[in-house]
Amino acid sequence: MKFRLEPHHRNVPDDELIQDLSRVAAELGSRRVTIDQYNERGQFHATTLTRRFGSWFKVLAIAGLEKTRNLNISNEELFENLAEVWLKLGRQPRYGDIEGGESRFSAGTYEKRFGTWRKAIEAFVSWANEGAEVSATPPEGQKSANRRTARSPNWRQRALVLLRDGATCRMCGARPEHGARLHVDHVVPWAKGGGTVMENLQILCERCNIGKSDLDPQGAG
Repeated sequence: MKFRLEPHHRNVPDDELIQDLSRVAAELGSRRVTIDQYNERGQFHATTLTRRFGSWFKVLAIAGLEKTRNLNISNEELFENLAEVWLKLGRQPRYGDIEGGESRFSAGTYEKRFGTWRKAIEAFVSWANEGAEVSATPPEGQKSANRRTARSPNWRQRALVLLRDGATCRMCGARPEHGARLHVDHVVPWAKGGGTVMENLQILCERCNIGKSDLDPQGAG
């Protein structure tokens, strides 16, 4: 076994960083590159560029690309992301955690929406605690009320189920830090009368959710 140092990017010239971003844009065939797209395809990490130039918008401007501000991100999407990061870390996320690649959205996105990072955290806690009365464990096989609900849970329900179930698959115990992709699943399938309500929702990893569907073709959450 050979031990190798990971590349050290502190002394990479500015031009090389911008050229790599331009390369990713060309591969995508787009005048816009998001942080997630760059992290997936870039030679460096987006935080290397934002620390060098100040912000992702400034990086895009230097590269002659268009801003990627997404005005359609809902508060619920931002809150669900915070729930995922909070549970993954096992503590309240700090500004550096969000900028360090743990989050799907930048800390700047939260600051622009709520004013400051602290206010974003306060808004999330207030929002999440409004649903704290939900039961800790969904009843086994219990059907929800007869009234018909929407098939897909909304962002608020997704975040609250993540919080309640500790971002852990209820069948195998897999968590995001294990590489698991988590899904919100219906305990009693929606097609069989199960409602999209908190007591009938649970967290399953992708593998267990697919396995459940294989056992019961009509039972996918």
